[in-house]
Amino acid sequence: MSELKGAAIFGQSGGPTSVINASAAGVFTEALKQGNITAVYGAAHGIKGMLDENFYDMSKESAETFELMKTTPSSALGSVRYKLASADVDETDYKRLLEVFKKYDIRYFFYNGGNDSMDTCNKVSKYMQKVGYDCRVMGVPKTIDNDLWGTDHCPGFGSAAKYVATSTMEVYHDARVYDKGTITILEMMGRNAGWLTAATALAADKGKGPDLIYLPEVDFDMEKFLDKVDALYKKSGHVIVAVSEGIKDKDGKYIAEYGSMSKATDSFGHAQLGGLADTLAGFVQEKTGAKVRPVEFSILQRCAAHGGSKTDVDEAFLAGQMAVKFACEGQTDYMVAFERPASGAYQCNIKLVKLDEVANKEKTVPLEWIINDGTGLSKEFIDYATPLIQGASGLPFENGLPKFAELKKVLAKK
Repeated sequence: MSELKGAAIFGQSGGPTSVINASAAGVFTEALKQGNITAVYGAAHGIKGMLDENFYDMSKESAETFELMKTTPSSALGSVRYKLASADVDETDYKRLLEVFKKYDIRYFFYNGGNDSMDTCNKVSKYMQKVGYDCRVMGVPKTIDNDLWGTDHCPGFGSAAKYVATSTMEVYHDARVYDKGTITILEMMGRNAGWLTAATALAADKGKGPDLIYLPEVDFDMEKFLDKVDALYKKSGHVIVAVSEGIKDKDGKYIAEYGSMSKATDSFGHAQLGGLADTLAGFVQEKTGAKVRPVEFSILQRCAAHGGSKTDVDEAFLAGQMAVKFACEGQTDYMVAFERPASGAYQCNIKLVKLDEVANKEKTVPLEWIINDGTGLSKEFIDYATPLIQGASGLPFENGLPKFAELKKVLAKK
């Protein structure tokens, strides 16, 4: 494929992670090196920033800022949850994107996100092909949920899993301080895939984790759950339960809806979950009469850069870097993905997966890895997750507190 000269634009979308900016740093540092990329832009709030012609000139940022971005949590450029309609239904947004891309001679489009973001990436790619505008489009994976299809694991998951496992071990110690028994219910993110909650099994593998783990991959039975908790409490006096926010009963109803959860949805139509630990705590307290502590990890799972995994930081940066290299080599309409050897020492290799194969598909925890009548994880999961949480992120500190990147955010002009 012939060399393509033009500007590059990068956007972040969906829920942030503690390493999403490492991928951004990978994209920016590599794009600024490429001779055929004439300008490098960072979109404010993802696709919305592109539509609104609101993006930054990343050549104005320093090398030190890009280095700090590797360990700076959240989305440095701002994120968004904005659903593009199908171009067959409404071309308005696509025509506007094309107008902006032509104005700034944007020929490289990089989009960093999860399932819905890859759908956006795929739609943009297909439209540009349809209208004959030469633009290379690459998806850069990101999600703490680890549910993107086609990749062994996702940037963001390793650090979140490390935080979840570490916090669970710390809670384990705290829950045993007093002579009076307690029941603690830990709630992790995870709508349809229980990877994050499964990470509490890493703590259990060290003897400092939950007694029961419930993932959305398996139907949740309230009566069986209460009986198990009651039996464990009577036996030991201390019980820890880990639950995914998205667990459902056999009829597909979210257990969180057994309480007073809001029925609000986001722009993609997903129910806004949360409050499950509180809901279950009420049922457990009524059943056992015990002191019950609900603990919702909430957004701490995705922004705890202080406990990040070095493996995750390095791989997130690599994903962004390789997206640019592949695009400059002529590849388009792909997402960068990870694979590892079937056996032997851990190694993360890069591959490409077609965007239309990834978009809106979910990778769930294999059912064969869920054991003990749906309340635990097998050694296969431990072996899968352990390499992903290795090493400390190398977050720099200043006067005892983290030093994070602060972008100049110089607006691009044409």
